[in-house]
Amino acid sequence: MNFDIAIRILNQKLEEAEPEILSSSWIYFNAPKVYYFVRNNYRTENDHIDWDIVTRSLNRAYAKRWTRYRYKQARLYERQSEVDAVLTRYKDKLYTFFAPASESDKQIQDRMIIRLVRIGQRGNVCAQEELVRWVTFVTDDWIDRYPQMYRWKGYEDEVPDKIRSCIRCYRYTGSFLGYLFKTLEYSARGKPPLVSLDDKILDGNKARIEYLRLQE
Repeated sequence: MNFDIAIRILNQKLEEAEPEILSSSWIYFNAPKVYYFVRNNYRTENDHIDWDIVTRSLNRAYAKRWTRYRYKQARLYERQSEVDAVLTRYKDKLYTFFAPASESDKQIQDRMIIRLVRIGQRGNVCAQEELVRWVTFVTDDWIDRYPQMYRWKGYEDEVPDKIRSCIRCYRYTGSFLGYLFKTLEYSARGKPPLVSLDDKILDGNKARIEYLRLQE
């Protein structure tokens, strides 16, 4: 069996059963050969089963039904070695955090981020903070570049908490950055715009503070 055959078998099983919820347990009981193939051949840097590679290859309708086990709230811990395992593997591709040059780079960027997201979801504070550090560079660029993000100007100190919230809530569909972008976009709608007395107004020759002085 190879990966393409495994995904074809799994998609066929899903079409036949149409489960409302999909999980690793469902695969174990309904497609055990696929389960053992993935378990034995697709592991993360920290030796967890890489279910992300599976869900990304499924028909989207089924991928959206994927649900992880419902654990109690993860106990927080610090283990930098788990983070280093990911960063070491992709050390030659860290530039993709800032400037992915191709579609392949974007896929690698997303893979690195999701690896850290999964570790963070298990409670590793080091992974969460590493992600905040890297992803903040991306969100700062969004705020400067995209009109729908403009209202975040002046509220940048709130963005890290949004990133942490997205780490906790992210599931198994779509890219993490896409999910974060939509979250920030929707949240921006409730942000009152901040104005500066140094802003240029009218014909652009006077700052707001100069105009106010003229009115005194």
